[in-house]
Amino acid sequence: MYHVITPNSEHDWQTYYDLRYRVLREPFQRPRGSEQDEYDQVGYHRMVVDGSGTAVAIGRLHFNSPEEGQIRFMASAPEHRGEGHGVTIVKALEQLARAEGAKHIVINSRDNTLGFYLKCGYSLKEEADTVSNPLAEHHLRKTFTEDNRIIYRPTWCSELQATWHEEIPISETMGIRISQYTGREFETQALLSRNINVHGTMFAGSIYSLATLTCWGLLHLQLRERQLEGAVVLADGQIKYRKPVSSEPIAVAKLSDMNGDLAVLKEGSNARVSLKSQIFDGSSAVAEFTGQFVVLAPNKN
Repeated sequence: MYHVITPNSEHDWQTYYDLRYRVLREPFQRPRGSEQDEYDQVGYHRMVVDGSGTAVAIGRLHFNSPEEGQIRFMASAPEHRGEGHGVTIVKALEQLARAEGAKHIVINSRDNTLGFYLKCGYSLKEEADTVSNPLAEHHLRKTFTEDNRIIYRPTWCSELQATWHEEIPISETMGIRISQYTGREFETQALLSRNINVHGTMFAGSIYSLATLTCWGLLHLQLRERQLEGAVVLADGQIKYRKPVSSEPIAVAKLSDMNGDLAVLKEGSNARVSLKSQIFDGSSAVAEFTGQFVVLAPNKN
């Protein structure tokens, strides 16, 4: 189990700086101590830790001015790369920067991490000459807007929401919005006021629709991630209602709950995928949806 913490204890700081040195300094034969700088005392630090408290991803935010935050010293343990922890750190630091009143955030990136930051919604402002100097850093920037509160693939999510509202009008009527995507988790929310029954709670049919659309959305984005094409349709769905929804509902679907082989689409075959989502009322999961989806391969009836 992984979670985000602010390093506080001696053990926290040791595992934090050990990872920073191992990933960002040791490969370039830099001495111990070079992994720290003067901004560490005034910066904001976050790290993802495993069950034993060992850091698997880290990052720091400091402010260059009241309006400009800067993320530095981002690092993920090589043995945990590809698990989404880097996105988790970016999300935590961006939320902190917004809360502190920053208008934009900047990052310097080498070639090997440039693609990651572009996927997180950053724009390349100054391109480094990495031909002459492979270690030169590109300068990236993100101006905070309401849309790019979504950390990963914000443009894709904006396009998806526009598609929902255009092609599935009930989604706009219900007030469904995409609230977060990390590449591994997809989160939506709806307005209770537009889905309320005579008991002052959410219609069961609205809960089902929100849960279904959340799974559909995650599957759609995963097709784009894998550069696959196909039309997503619901074949079967079951939901368990555990408690009424009495506040603004949040739905979450996780990539770890997706089962099925999307690669068959490349062969012209339809793909069958199962997905799950949960509906939350506050911090409590009050409904669980399991859907069986078919992705129709192009040129197939």
